[in-house]
Amino acid sequence: MSKVITIADPIAEPKEPLRTAGYDLARALAFLGMVLVNFEVSMGAEDGEPAWLAACVGALHGRAAATFVVLAGIGVALLSKRSFKLFSQSGERDLLTRDRRRLFKRALFLFAIGLSWADLWAADILHFYGVYLLCGAFMLGLSARRLLFAMGAIVFAFVPALLFLNYDAGWNWETYAYEGFWTWRGMLRNLLFNGWHPALPWTAFLIFGMALGRMDLRQAHMRKRVGAWGLAIAVAGTLLSKALVHFALQAELDGETARALFGTEMIPPMPLYMLTSGGTAALVIALSVEAGERFRNSRWMNPLLATGQLALTLYFAHVLLGLGVLEAVGRLERQSLIFASASAAVFSCLAIAFSYWWKKRFKQGPVEAMMRRLCG
Repeated sequence: MSKVITIADPIAEPKEPLRTAGYDLARALAFLGMVLVNFEVSMGAEDGEPAWLAACVGALHGRAAATFVVLAGIGVALLSKRSFKLFSQSGERDLLTRDRRRLFKRALFLFAIGLSWADLWAADILHFYGVYLLCGAFMLGLSARRLLFAMGAIVFAFVPALLFLNYDAGWNWETYAYEGFWTWRGMLRNLLFNGWHPALPWTAFLIFGMALGRMDLRQAHMRKRVGAWGLAIAVAGTLLSKALVHFALQAELDGETARALFGTEMIPPMPLYMLTSGGTAALVIALSVEAGERFRNSRWMNPLLATGQLALTLYFAHVLLGLGVLEAVGRLERQSLIFASASAAVFSCLAIAFSYWWKKRFKQGPVEAMMRRLCG
């Protein structure tokens, strides 16, 4: 199961007065997209048939993950909403320091449990999340404008790093094995530069989410603005990517290099990937908040909201139960795209049903409750 690329939102939900249903809906949609992508990749379902299904799954690669991280950033902003307001108005640091310490604890918790099962789950994302949260904790006092500036600096800092460092170091791209992961040099290189979701530049997604969290998306005009900008950025970035790849090929640059430099794929995470994925995340979140505001009391919404609230628990479940069962019955590798998609759909339905059942009986998911108890 080493090929799977996955992510979940580890930010425990904010207290109820701050909760916006649309964020849970967006998290649920990102989770469902992640399951489909992970099942496809893990099962080696890369035959590309039928073409329409391959196109749909391909469009989700890297986008669901980005949306999760942006939502985590929104969670950080909501968690620190009161302390940031006091700090920006009067310079009061006590509450900000308290919130920063809480995030430090959660960062350590996620980093530790992520590494604890890295041998079993080579594509773990939680230890990356630990670094994202650590960086976010240091930026709690920044305004939305300064957060966006920091985000841009991190995104473009990856370009010289890619040009001057060896991005392939440690990787066997045929087996997705990473040599030397448990050495200090290998772990730092993987964590910061060339892992599945390296801190440089993926922390920018969390910072972008923090900036969005400074905005009140419950206001209709703000949702429209964020959604419109997200759509414009995603479309413009995609068109620019296609144009630059075309011109690079015309200049006789080889196709692999052209797509690596100017494409919108998540490996390597170049600026156009970060731009289009961030724009897509903003659009999905704005539309989800709109749906959440309009249909908050609808029966069909509740199971999806419960799924979003149990994202961290479901992250473990989709690996240990979903992919684990497929591996046990010998159906994990070399499967068709249709079979992989059907398997993902079955697991997703079961996850939604379980989440709805659980939330009617308990306030938090099992793993979310453990983190809250240990980290506050």
